[in-house]
Amino acid sequence: MTIRVLVVEDEQLAAEAHAAYTARVEGFEVAGVARSAQEAARLLNTDRHVDLLLLDMHLPDGHGLGLLQKLRAAGHLCDVIAVTSARDADVVRHAMAQGVVLYLLKPFTFATFRAKLEQYAAYRAQLAAAPAEVVQDEVDRLFGSLRHTPGGELPKGMSAETLRDITEALRAAPQPLSASEAAEAVGASRVTARRYLEHLADTGRAERRPRYGGSGRPEVEYRWR
Repeated sequence: MTIRVLVVEDEQLAAEAHAAYTARVEGFEVAGVARSAQEAARLLNTDRHVDLLLLDMHLPDGHGLGLLQKLRAAGHLCDVIAVTSARDADVVRHAMAQGVVLYLLKPFTFATFRAKLEQYAAYRAQLAAAPAEVVQDEVDRLFGSLRHTPGGELPKGMSAETLRDITEALRAAPQPLSASEAAEAVGASRVTARRYLEHLADTGRAERRPRYGGSGRPEVEYRWR
């Protein structure tokens, strides 16, 4: 599944940087770049298959939230990540009220940008895999994939360093990893590796599935989403 992105940013260098960053993240492609609210509306009316807006709040012909309100009224349901220098708490509150799924403050590094897009991609993957009718646990997992902040509070007994090592091993692996394989890659015990892999799966960043082929019960393997 490729996520098509429209970058809405009035500053040329920033627009080019955000488009280039987007193209570097696996699973995303740039559908277009708009330098104004009017241009963004025109592009979206032409291309109804945009999945995600990267929306600046300060546009030359209006506020980003004003554009979003008009888009919703016109029936555009694409998701929105605010990419802006707007730090006013009232703007953040109104952005959340209008359905902005993530909020990224300028300036930021590519690593931070990529983490936000991967967080959104994990949400989309979980949503696509959800049944037509969901139970509470599935709803909580969907919302949790958007609310989780990389590097934020971890479950008791888990360390950010080990999580980073497991994450990097899983991302770099050409094939899904079992807990034993992940443990060998990072120099940890199988029990420790499995706990971190389960955490990544529970927060939507990894996918777990059975691995068949051996004798006895199938082994669980994990792959980065």
